[in-house]
Amino acid sequence: QVQLVESGGGLVQAGGSLRLSCAASGIIFRISTMAWYRQAPGKRRELVARITGGGSTNYYADSVKGRFAISRDNAKNMVYLAMNSLKPDDTAVYYCNTPGPPSTWGQGTQVTVSS
Repeated sequence: QVQLVESGGGLVQAGGSLRLSCAASGIIFRISTMAWYRQAPGKRRELVARITGGGSTNYYADSVKGRFAISRDNAKNMVYLAMNSLKPDDTAVYYCNTPGPPSTWGQGTQVTVSS
């Protein structure tokens, strides 16, 4: 059974930084594409960043380019999202995802950026 568990969210002031972590189990992690999505209140869930099993970062949302960085540690089955220069518009629940199949989601971690 595939399981993804996020951590690292919290409350931060605008301009601050956070690092989200996602622990994966039940998959062959080293060959699995991993992604971070977010969903703000009243908005659709959107793809933030994606990284292939080999570590190629093949997508960043325009709104986070230059501020966020996705990375992974295949030895630990972990994927990370380093978020810098945070803005109030970054406030959302952040979800870890692997497209699989099967596509699997974590439970989400709340990130709140105060102005």
